[in-house]
Amino acid sequence: MAEPTKLLSASGRELPQKWFTVIAIIWIGQAISIVTSYAAGYAAIWYITVETNSALWLAVAAICAYLPQGLLSPFGGVIADKFNRRSIMIIADALIGIVSLVLGIVILMGQASIGFILFMIIARSVGTAFHGPAMLAAMPMLVPEKHLLRINTLDQLIWSVAGIGAPVFGIFLYEVLGFHSVMFLDFAGAIFAVIGLLLVKIPTTHDLAADDKNIFANLADGWRALGKRKGLITLIFGVGIGMVIFSPLGALFPLMVADFFNGDGYMASLTEAAFGIGMAGGSIVLLAWGGGKKLVRLISASVFFVGIVTAACGLLTTDMFIVFVVLCALMGIAFAGFNGPFITVIQKNVPEEKLGRALGLITTMGGLTSPIGIGLGGLLADKIGIAPFFLVDGILFAILAAVVFGIKRVRDLDKDTKEEAAA
Repeated sequence: MAEPTKLLSASGRELPQKWFTVIAIIWIGQAISIVTSYAAGYAAIWYITVETNSALWLAVAAICAYLPQGLLSPFGGVIADKFNRRSIMIIADALIGIVSLVLGIVILMGQASIGFILFMIIARSVGTAFHGPAMLAAMPMLVPEKHLLRINTLDQLIWSVAGIGAPVFGIFLYEVLGFHSVMFLDFAGAIFAVIGLLLVKIPTTHDLAADDKNIFANLADGWRALGKRKGLITLIFGVGIGMVIFSPLGALFPLMVADFFNGDGYMASLTEAAFGIGMAGGSIVLLAWGGGKKLVRLISASVFFVGIVTAACGLLTTDMFIVFVVLCALMGIAFAGFNGPFITVIQKNVPEEKLGRALGLITTMGGLTSPIGIGLGGLLADKIGIAPFFLVDGILFAILAAVVFGIKRVRDLDKDTKEEAAA
């Protein structure tokens, strides 16, 4: 009798038949933690808004949220390739939870301050810098290749759903039970995340060549691993430019509503919800479909469509707000086809023992290019007007997608040539 075919992970490891149970246990805990974290983060921003009524303090809070993650993610990637990835995630989740618990106690005692809130935001960003690369690098060891995109899309879906409902939930608790209750809830969410990780076994990988190298040499190894596959660096540079182009939109959506459509806070929140609902819907479609094998084509098509929709927003008249809301939803649907497929392309083309460092570098690119894009976009929008900015920004985004996909070595990433990456 022939032996049953072994089930292999995306990284080539033998998987248990009940691999989905492991993934479900991990992601149930992570989903709860993501929702409570989102609620706590939004409550913290609302506290700063109410206490200071200052755009400067909100900008400081945004810097505290993104800069530590952007600067430390490469080092988090090095740690993920040297030590047990499950342990790293447990420690990061636990420390973030403890910070929320301590802050909740401080708030309950009436000793809350802007400084404490900013410390919490920084601590969460630091924890994410180590948790993120370890989590993303662990997934290819736990999932069959044909389901890898679905798991990456699940992460995106959870964040989309959290973005729609968690702010309302967080503000409800903030107003009814007090700020401290949101922090205690976040601590409980972290406990669920830790328990989920403790209940499963995640394979250990260790790059022995990294032991005798300093941290910068290890980062260079991560960069070389990305460069092993022709076209991957080109795609990454294209994505980096795309982040500079796209990142201003998130900051300028409220201005488009207020300045161009003469709208209020309710109208602004409606556009945010439309984008989130669209992205959640697109993620659900991607989960059911699986994305197919042409992921670079999917990424390019998604980015091109986002560009076209963004440009269309710049052509609207001031009485077409409802159309703008619909376009925001379409933008969210299209954008769902970018993040999960892009991460999956990286995971498929980098050896598992170097994947943490590679993903850490990718995370840093996002963390550092977004502030640049927001700054440049704000200056351009002030100069030419908010609606013309949407038109120009969308056209640039669509052109970028067409140019990058037009490069043969980028399109060749859709070919199954893993041997080239492992060479």
